[in-house]
Amino acid sequence: MSIGRRGFLRGAAVGGALSPLLGGASAGAAAGVVPPRRGGGGEAAFRWLGTSGWRIDMPGRAPVLVDPFLTRFSTGLFDPDVPFDRKTSLTVDAGVVDEYVGDVGESAVVLVTHCHWDHFSDVPHIATTTGARVVGTLTAYHLAQAMGVPAGQVSPVRGGEVLDFDGCVVEVVSSRHSRNKSHSVTFPGVHVSVPGAPSTIADLPEGDTLAFQVRPPSGPSVFFMGASDFAEREVAGLAPDVAMVALPSTSSTHEYVPRLLEALECPETVVPVHWDHFERELANPPVDGTGEGMGLEEFASLVRRVSPNSRVVVPEYLRPYTF
Repeated sequence: MSIGRRGFLRGAAVGGALSPLLGGASAGAAAGVVPPRRGGGGEAAFRWLGTSGWRIDMPGRAPVLVDPFLTRFSTGLFDPDVPFDRKTSLTVDAGVVDEYVGDVGESAVVLVTHCHWDHFSDVPHIATTTGARVVGTLTAYHLAQAMGVPAGQVSPVRGGEVLDFDGCVVEVVSSRHSRNKSHSVTFPGVHVSVPGAPSTIADLPEGDTLAFQVRPPSGPSVFFMGASDFAEREVAGLAPDVAMVALPSTSSTHEYVPRLLEALECPETVVPVHWDHFERELANPPVDGTGEGMGLEEFASLVRRVSPNSRVVVPEYLRPYTF
């Protein structure tokens, strides 16, 4: 995530009026996109958990989770009247997390793109209560242990690994985190050993960034991003059917969307993620949190220009979709 997202309400009217509500049909109409298909019986079903989080359910197999962040709490990031507080305490709403992913079981896999709180902070609770395996960077490996996850339950990766989880193939891709207006990264840093138990959001550094290409036994190949930057040489040849693309909050990365689409060989379906206000209740329709960053309409326009045969779909929270 990037601190450039905060302040998006500065032009709002008195009384806390928000940017237009976007999601599903309303978001699609605003951006000129088509809706995704609803989940069917024999295919992998994808549910957006907000931010860059996903739950993938596959017939006869344990689910795969990507960046599952369901506890939503205020840091001041989206509030123009409250300074962003890097000392905000980490919070886990066990009831909410368990409601949506508490049933995944010990054969499930949790893929972590990076360790910022809006991607990682619920992961240790999920791992310790379900037994699910966590796959992430060396920093994720160490932070998970600091937050109570047994070392043997965490698989450290760096990019290039191709892992088979009961027929669901996960290719790990070395990636990059998005840049703020100062061309830097919020909460940079790595952990090369197990630190003390994190207590604030600043205690969860970026810790390097990954992307994942997931190929379910029945369904499309899907590229998942958790941050809006990448290395062309790392994604060359992936050619996914579907790309879950994080929207950028600044223009610090040159020609991010066109370069990414061309590097991915113009996926058939492009799904914008990390555009929602992730400090509000997880309820539809999602609230647009892009602020000064790239909005859905601009994103869809870029996709149409660079990859006119791609369809852009804007998901709602927790709806089962197939692609």
